[in-house]
Amino acid sequence: MDILIKSFNRAYYLDRCVSSIEKYIDGDIKIKILDDGTPSKYLNLIKQKHPQVTIITSQQYNEKVKSVELNITTGSEINGFIIPTQMWIEQAQKSSEYFIMTEDDVWFFKPLAINPIINNLKIFNIHLLNLSWLGNKTKNYPVTDSLTDLIYSSTPKNLFTPPRFIFKAYYYNQFKLFSILYKLGLVNNNTKQKYWQLNSILMGLWNKKYWLEVWKGIDDQVDEHKQLFNATIFFRKNKKNKNFIGTLKQAVMETTFKSSATNSHHQYNDTFDVNRFNYIMNEAWFKGDLNIWENFPKDFSDSYIISFLNKINDAKAKSKDWLKWSEKFKNQYRNLGIKIDD
Repeated sequence: MDILIKSFNRAYYLDRCVSSIEKYIDGDIKIKILDDGTPSKYLNLIKQKHPQVTIITSQQYNEKVKSVELNITTGSEINGFIIPTQMWIEQAQKSSEYFIMTEDDVWFFKPLAINPIINNLKIFNIHLLNLSWLGNKTKNYPVTDSLTDLIYSSTPKNLFTPPRFIFKAYYYNQFKLFSILYKLGLVNNNTKQKYWQLNSILMGLWNKKYWLEVWKGIDDQVDEHKQLFNATIFFRKNKKNKNFIGTLKQAVMETTFKSSATNSHHQYNDTFDVNRFNYIMNEAWFKGDLNIWENFPKDFSDSYIISFLNKINDAKAKSKDWLKWSEKFKNQYRNLGIKIDD
């Protein structure tokens, strides 16, 4: 089974991600890093530490590396809105029938035997298995039936999934359909969030056909609305499958809320530059000063991160500004109902 890791310029987390896979995943796996601009000296060290991984770079890799270098030397912004969807889709098409699609800032923290899991996905016809739920299991993945000692069925039962043309009008508010339903009290601001039960950005074990349907028509930019629309249309065709979505009974993956790949999606009108932050952390890792297992299985501790920031004392990545930025970053996701372990 393939494990595909989307990666951009956070080698210090990527090393933790790959190392955790090697430590906790048992089974026939191939690790593929899908990189979009991590400087080559970092990727070379990743390859040296993990010779069994395959590193695949995007079409815009050289351009992205240049943007990282310019950010450090001139302070110019990195455009994080352009993403390598073409590479992701091409590699998914070439992948195993089931695969994990994750990102560089995610890590495993419990053992997982892949081969029996895959067998159960086939037996129960599960198209997406959630490997974690960011601390809000009951709300995001309502349990319906226990399938095995490890897996629940968590297929949503009451999602509104009408024919495509009606759902398109409803979901995109064509003809003000959603607005009318809102005024009638039939929907609310949280209604569309329920469709996230059909998708997983970071922590999913996917049936290849389903993942490709979810990402159909998405080109070079993040479009989560399109993903959820595609997922819903495909789910409607498979509504008789009561085990379409599954969830592990115990979470096995964790992620960070202390860093981001770029500033693009997390600008809070602060002086803090997460690109400069990543540069400082990457360099500490590259020099052998950063221990990827610090505070594991939780994220790096605040005091550990602060020790590196204070040592460099960069005006664009001061520890006090990072703490403020990190709290705003966490609140962005808390507002979506995600529980964050501080």
